[in-house]
Amino acid sequence: MIPASGGPVAPDLIADLAAAARILAARGVVDGFGHVSMRHPESSDRYLMSRALAPALVTPADIVEYDLDSTACAADAPKGFLERFIHGQIYRARPDIGAVVHSHSPSVIPFGLTDRAPLCAMFHNAAFLARGAPVFDISERFGATDMLVSDNEKGVALADCLGDRDVALMRAHGSVACGPTLQTAVFRAVYTEVNARVMHWSLALAQGGPLAALSEAEGALADQPNQTAGLRAWDLWRAEIRDETGW
Repeated sequence: MIPASGGPVAPDLIADLAAAARILAARGVVDGFGHVSMRHPESSDRYLMSRALAPALVTPADIVEYDLDSTACAADAPKGFLERFIHGQIYRARPDIGAVVHSHSPSVIPFGLTDRAPLCAMFHNAAFLARGAPVFDISERFGATDMLVSDNEKGVALADCLGDRDVALMRAHGSVACGPTLQTAVFRAVYTEVNARVMHWSLALAQGGPLAALSEAEGALADQPNQTAGLRAWDLWRAEIRDETGW
């Protein structure tokens, strides 16, 4: 059965979601793969995401509505992403989350492959990482797989691993970054990748010594201004896409 729509969504919000996909591509967080979604602004049990398409090519016309089982709310909906279940199950588990980004950003992936260097918050823009980023190892629950979160059961397992954190790493795969708003989720996805690069450089300089990363208390304090003034980055990135596309 086709689930009912949560209702119309303002065109400017749809345009922002399409722009978010292009922003993530422009900032090097996604390439031909990866996706960003937004919870329906009027129906918490629905979410919006592009059809299966390279993020840099997404337009407002490509946005599809889904229920939390990741079933499209239209009989003629185009093909969706295989891993859309990541989004539906995180929204189901976390009512505080308004947007989700899944990426394979290259600097982040190594931190999901070893427990010798857990991903830390290396500077204030990555303060959200100070509480840690759990690592989802799909093999622990499902044995040998193609590594894709391609059904609701795997989506539930990933959401369980994420818990109350803002970012989770996915062993030999990528990561998810979440936020209460689309702007915050994009900010966190971008700065998770930047932070990972900074940590690689710092580890090389430290030559095995300790790093002066943010403490959890420092992270909580630093993340507060990032929710407001720090998001001026969104205004810049969004303006760049508007100049490029006109929407």
